Amino acid sequence: MKTKIVVAAHKEFQMPQNQKLYFPILVGAIYNYKQEINYQRDDEGINISKKNPNYNELTAIYWAWKNLKNVDAIGLVHYRRYFIKRWHFSNLDNVIDEEEVAKLLSKYDVILPKKRHYYIETIYSHYVHSHHKEPLDETRRIIIKLYPSYLSSFDKVMSRRSAHMFNMFIMKKKYFNGYCKWLFDILEHVENSIDINNYSRQERRVFGYLAELLMDVWINKNNISFTENRWGMIGSQHIIQRGIFLVLRKINLGGNHTHF
Repeated sequence: MKTKIVVAAHKEFQMPQNQKLYFPILVGAIYNYKQEINYQRDDEGINISKKNPNYNELTAIYWAWKNLKNVDAIGLVHYRRYFIKRWHFSNLDNVIDEEEVAKLLSKYDVILPKKRHYYIETIYSHYVHSHHKEPLDETRRIIIKLYPSYLSSFDKVMSRRSAHMFNMFIMKKKYFNGYCKWLFDILEHVENSIDINNYSRQERRVFGYLAELLMDVWINKNNISFTENRWGMIGSQHIIQRGIFLVLRKINLGGNHTHF
């Protein structure tokens, strides 16, 4: 099985040595391109690079969907966040390799990161306490209009207290194609229905945030067989600082304008 795991990056960074498996993409290259960065640019071929400030790593997913050929499976990780083989993760020697990916995909159709748990809030309440409420509510309305059979799964996911986050996955190609067609259709309609001109720079990344929740909706509705895999980050996560920042944002911004 030939697999490509896209590594979304907005700058030059240390990459896994396995170049057959890992495929770095410079996201937002239409804005960020530097000649010395020798990554695939997301503004070549069929692309939505110009939407990167609002779509985040989804511009890499879109590029892979439209341009990566002759592969059996496609994945997405981040330049500092990867699927890993063991709990301890301090460098790139521990990222998932071709043998492990093939083993998992021989049993399952999709590999997802371990869930994040939000013990005191549902996924919906956590989102609307951290972001503008309108885009998520508009997403539900778009699903009713375009994909009504997905509404039950949407509501079920929104009522949960855990979710697969980060837009990370490894999927067999036919499922990847189906997911991308569904996802980008919904996001385009939401994009055309809301006004984000007054959103902060952080909140304008809204379509990437929405996609994090829509992944589980698609998985649930289509009864996709999946397994969860450990993930880890390179470098300090600044957990204490992030926690304080989250609390301050919710207090200062009324719980409607920040990212979790």
